[in-house]
Amino acid sequence: MKQLLPQSVLFCCDHNAVRSPMAEGLMKKFYGTGTYVQSVGVKNDMEIDGFSIAVCSELDVELDRHRSRSFDEMEEWGDDLGSFDLIIALSPASQRRALELTRFYHLDVEYWPILDPTGLGESREAKLTQFRAARDQIVGRLIDRFGQPPSES
Repeated sequence: MKQLLPQSVLFCCDHNAVRSPMAEGLMKKFYGTGTYVQSVGVKNDMEIDGFSIAVCSELDVELDRHRSRSFDEMEEWGDDLGSFDLIIALSPASQRRALELTRFYHLDVEYWPILDPTGLGESREAKLTQFRAARDQIVGRLIDRFGQPPSES
């Protein structure tokens, strides 16, 4: 059942380089700017993955300018976890960290088990196939959770 869009959503994964930036970009594309959407990683030790940029650009989602950041940096930059209505964790480690950081807040933390495509596939085409699979899992979860995106005018 489609639920109303929350005011603010935070996607999180391990490095904020693959899954959570894809989810952030896709959510913004599908549902517009009515919802404040950010993404974060447990660690920030990687730049955004080129394969993530490539497979999202196939859906007209631009990730080139994404800058990875960690939970700690997010708080340093003044984004308070308690100000989000919903946190969606895309990896077990990020789910643990989100639950740990929000145990005193009244907000929902959901876990979406999204494939980690890094390190899968030998050739460029095989890697792209894995990244597309992760992207398509995110698309499916977004539509299941928030309904069909409004058609673009």
